[in-house]
Order: sequence, then structure tokens, then C-alpha cells
Amino acid sequence: MTKEKIGLPPLDWLRVFEAAGRLGGFSAAAREFGLTQAAVSQRIGNLEAWLGRMLFVREARGVSLTIEGESYLPLVQDSLQALERNTEDLFGKSPRELRVAGLSSHIHALVLPALPAFLNMRPKVRVMTDSVTRRTSLEEERTWLQIRYGRGVWPGRKAKLIAPEVLAPMAAPDVSWGAPLIDLRGERPGWQDWAQGSGIKDLPQGRISFDSVGHAMKAARQGLGVVLGSVPLAAESLQSGRLRRLDLPELKTKDGYWLTWPEDRAKSKKQRALLDDFLQALRA
Repeated sequence: MTKEKIGLPPLDWLRVFEAAGRLGGFSAAAREFGLTQAAVSQRIGNLEAWLGRMLFVREARGVSLTIEGESYLPLVQDSLQALERNTEDLFGKSPRELRVAGLSSHIHALVLPALPAFLNMRPKVRVMTDSVTRRTSLEEERTWLQIRYGRGVWPGRKAKLIAPEVLAPMAAPDVSWGAPLIDLRGERPGWQDWAQGSGIKDLPQGRISFDSVGHAMKAARQGLGVVLGSVPLAAESLQSGRLRRLDLPELKTKDGYWLTWPEDRAKSKKQRALLDDFLQALRA
């Protein structure tokens, strides 16, 4: 194939090539753009003729990128993303919707209290939440902006800390130390870890056990005992007086609550500004 032209190929050809390379075939690219497979094949053929290089190997079972195609694809992707991002920054409207996913307990304890401040900062933005029942479900969740619990490292995701996890003995106003302990099963440190750190040897007996920190703190609000509760998640209950921190040491952990999103999202200035405002409200 001889090189016929130099310079920048038509944008339409580049977009079709990027989709075919990213999705692994002409048929998938055709579905994404609402074109026929023949139309996709023609555009890529035109691009190959323009460049004077084969970008795909055509075989009976499908197509695959050539070495030149593999080298060209990330360059095209970066360029298209930069063009989209800069166009959005210059001419796009401010985002009108913020959609966030997380565990129900995190939405209730972290997002809801932050909404008045955030909506005051962004009066034209509509907020939507998507609740999941298990943290593992977040990996399959389509909502890309998520609140996660952990140490801030998830492959392919950026993360900003909302609050570090701090555990402290807490109970309803009429419950004091010596009441039955409420046990919490899971990865958070438990009463034995707290006792080692605080130097307390004799712990009261526990009578109930939960696998959810939200359920454990609800039981404490009902006066069923003393819980080693999450200070960030209990903020509203502590402020309202439904729970009170006992005069005992707290336990700082290595975990925290994070606002996270995929590395390839939120790259425009307006999107980042929206997330910065949301994060500011979450941290308040």
C-alpha cells in the first residue's frame, strides 16, 4: 500500500478506527456508531490508504490490529480524549447531574448530611444515588462515581479521602460502660484489638453480634449495649444525642472512606470542579 497523503486524517475515520481497535472488531464499532459493518470497513480502509499502512489484519474469524495499528491506537485515543476534554472546557455546559453509588449505610451517613452544603454550592445540579448491598457489588456497578471503604488503592481508580476510619466505644445516653458489648464481625478491628491498644484487660461480655457496622450502631442506639462504632458513620447520631462517646480511648485504623472514580473519567476542568465541590461537602 503506497502513501497518498500526509497530515491529519478526517476525524470521522479516526473515531471509527479507535472504536474498532478498542472493541476488537468492525461489527462492534458499527453498533456503537449506528453504521453498517461495510461503512466501518470503508472508513478504516480510507484511513489505511491515507496513512499508507495496514492497521488491521482481516481474517475469516475477524480482525486484529497490526503492529502499526497497536502503536497508533493509544495515540489516537489520547488525542481524541484531549480534544473532547478541551472542547468541553471551552464550550460545554456545566454538569447538571451528579450520580454516586455506595453502600446504603455510606449513602445515609456520608452523602445525605453533605447534600445541603453541596446543593447550596451547586443549585442547578441534580443528585442521584445508587445503593448496593455488598462492597463487592461496586465492581459491577455501572455508576462510575463511588464511595468506597478501604485503604484508597483500587486498580484503575483514583481516590480522594473523605474521612479516616476511627473506632470508639459509644452507646445510647442511658447506657454506660459495663453493659453488654455489641460485637462486630468483619475486617474492622474488634473489641480485642481495642482492648490491646487501650490497656483494658477485663471486657464486659457480648450478647449480640452483627456483620454490619450500621446494624451494630443501630442496636446501640436502641440501648442494647456498647458498640465499637465508626466515628465518621456515627456523626449524625452523636450530634443528635442518640449516641454518645464513652470516656474511653479511641482506635485509629489504616482504613477510611473514599470518593473514587475510574482513571479515564472526570478529566475536564468542569467535571473536576464538580467533584471537588462534592468532596468538600462530604468532608465538612
